[in-house]
Amino acid sequence: MKGAVSALGSWAGHEAAARVVDGRLEELLLDHGPSGPGAILRGRMGRPVKGMGGAFVDLPEGRSGFLKQTQGLRPGQGVVVQVAGAAEPGKALPLGVRPLLKGRLVILTPGAPGLNAARGIRDADARAALLATAETALEGAPSDMGAILRSAAETAALEDLAAEIAALRHLAEGLTPKGPPALLHPAPGPHATAQRDWPEADLRADGPGAFADHGIAELIDSLLTAVVPLDRGAFMAVEPTRALVAVDVNTGADGTPAAGLKANLAAARDLPRQLRLRGLGGQIVVDFAPMPKRDRGTLEQALRAAFRREDAGTVLAGWTPLGNFELQRRRDRRPLRSFLP
Repeated sequence: MKGAVSALGSWAGHEAAARVVDGRLEELLLDHGPSGPGAILRGRMGRPVKGMGGAFVDLPEGRSGFLKQTQGLRPGQGVVVQVAGAAEPGKALPLGVRPLLKGRLVILTPGAPGLNAARGIRDADARAALLATAETALEGAPSDMGAILRSAAETAALEDLAAEIAALRHLAEGLTPKGPPALLHPAPGPHATAQRDWPEADLRADGPGAFADHGIAELIDSLLTAVVPLDRGAFMAVEPTRALVAVDVNTGADGTPAAGLKANLAAARDLPRQLRLRGLGGQIVVDFAPMPKRDRGTLEQALRAAFRREDAGTVLAGWTPLGNFELQRRRDRRPLRSFLP
């Protein structure tokens, strides 16, 4: 099927949203609960942990988080934090100290002053009008409160932008570090996130049959197997272990150097999507198919281009002495398999 479909439904008993472009699954959101990524919490600072570059934070319901940005914070002090990703089993939630309040048209940035517009807003007159509207809507706000206009704002009515900024300001001004640990603002669910972030031009599908009507359940099921088919019989296997994610690229029956490079480039282009949809992060080690060392630069360029479009922070560490490629991806969501009963 050609075109883009944003479907709101459920999978494995969880609220879910999926975006399919030209028949390929590009994004999958599953419900992490009210304290999932994006939730804003009030916590209480613990003592700094030597050697870890941060401190633990006591959170509501007896949970614990870990905060790296601790400058100016002392043990016992109340702090407003935002959940920055998914925690590994038995580990603390990763936290950020500067919450981002996202709307469809604007992102409010308490603690980070400045007014900016997305590069996707290309019309100079529209950009100027939007920035002027935002500046007016922020009058009287704390001096350290900034905003980023999202691409969707370019075609929005100026009064809608002003109304959204007012609503987010009201939320931001209620975020106080005073008081016991508490959930101040829950994480948005998959349906709300999809409606906020995905293009309005998509075909929208909602209701109990949305996933079945567009074959999305089958697309998700394909992510539960390790093997990812590539072109001309090549494939890569993506297998999470306790310590890391192992990725093995194979050419299939064709063992020539040219086939190795083609398979590796195909794997590099699809690897970010596979990791994102499978909910995999942390240390990732890729055993690429054999190819001449002179082609490593071409492969690295393809990797950089592929990961540049990802929201989750990724560090491309480079080649190991044994010829594998290492990278590290922020855990921005739970592994897909963890949602199964």
